[in-house]
Amino acid sequence: MQWEQTKLRIIDGFKEAKAILSRQLATEEYKVSKVLQDKLVQIFETKEPEEAVKQIIREVHMRGDTALFDYTLKVDGVRLDSLEVNRRQVEEALAQVDSRLMNALKLAAEKIYLFHEKQYQVLKGGLKKIASNTIMRPLERVGIYAPGGIASYPSTVLMTAIPAKIAGVKQLFLVTPPGKDGKVPAETLVAADMARIDRIFCIGGAQAIAALAYGTQTVPKVDKICGPGNIFVVMAKKLVFGSVDIDGLQGPSEVVIIADEMADPANCAAEILAQAEHDSLASSILITDSFELASNVKREVQKQLVLMKRRVIAEESLKKRGIIIVVSSIDKAIELSNSYAPEHLCLDLRKAEAYIDKIINAGCVFLGDEPTVVMGDYIAGPSHALPTGGTARFSSPLNVTDFIKYTNIVNVDRTSLQELGQAAITIALTEGLEAHAQAVEKRLNKNK
Repeated sequence: MQWEQTKLRIIDGFKEAKAILSRQLATEEYKVSKVLQDKLVQIFETKEPEEAVKQIIREVHMRGDTALFDYTLKVDGVRLDSLEVNRRQVEEALAQVDSRLMNALKLAAEKIYLFHEKQYQVLKGGLKKIASNTIMRPLERVGIYAPGGIASYPSTVLMTAIPAKIAGVKQLFLVTPPGKDGKVPAETLVAADMARIDRIFCIGGAQAIAALAYGTQTVPKVDKICGPGNIFVVMAKKLVFGSVDIDGLQGPSEVVIIADEMADPANCAAEILAQAEHDSLASSILITDSFELASNVKREVQKQLVLMKRRVIAEESLKKRGIIIVVSSIDKAIELSNSYAPEHLCLDLRKAEAYIDKIINAGCVFLGDEPTVVMGDYIAGPSHALPTGGTARFSSPLNVTDFIKYTNIVNVDRTSLQELGQAAITIALTEGLEAHAQAVEKRLNKNK
């Protein structure tokens, strides 16, 4: 997506807005800083992130644990004694986390469990009704990637691991980068314990993805890798796909807010800034049919921005990818949103429910008296692992079906052979596959 390097601005009109919201996808859009390029040259002798990732994958595939220790030192600046977190460390984390956070995580885990358990039961019931010739089985092993290093994201652990456990995944592994002290943050370990993750590994970046994809002496090979990460994680997932399944290529976070003249400008501004504080590549977009609201929201953003701890990040995000759009009607706003296919869509509208059927492309829709994406980020129940970069046009939020595979069963008896065999022969001969036709014909002749 191409954006002008300006401050948060107001665009008046559908045509210009549609051109601005055109998509260019995923990792090709990311640009690395001069500092990061210099570090890539120092470690990998290349300025290209993808070349560095290929080198990491190749080395982990060939040298296993030794490469993991080496890259954790080179990339993260941490010398590890062990790649795996032991139970004693988890117990220590459980004792460290304060009760308020512990209770909040427990509540979140309960809501996530209830939502996905209901989905699983509906899925099983529907399968029994319509597909008796299909066997549904969970994946054997799944790897979860949780970002870390500087910050911790226990919510990502819960949102990704719990649906997998409900689906029946037999072995669930977590990889997450170490902090500068060489440890995984306590809150991350607590979330992993709540989600009943089987093993935890203190590794991050492309090397963690490679380890899950191919296996090492310590890290088991998995069937699927899920979870968001930085550009190196996304590129690694893309490159190992085929050897292992992935959940998708998550890009920077994004929100579209559709609001009418009755919306509270302060709430809209807060929603914009909540998205902008993620990182400088996050996208915050307000679409409204009220120029007055647009002007008031812009003023409110500047007012709230000065109080933010992550002000520098938010300012950069709004400068690159923040925009307020004024259109002639809410229907036009929805048309723009469907074209953009946002990760999050917040409907701050009177009678928002009336517009639900018109929403075609969105990862998650928020509505109600107090619509806010933050509730979905942490506590509402559905997973916050959502399609980004316009992929909501064809993909879905992470859910139990991501951890299930299907095997079709075809029972060929004499009756079905007599009824369908000749048609199969005809199609086979049309495609020039004589042996296919003979395989059926011999059975037909034998039964005469």
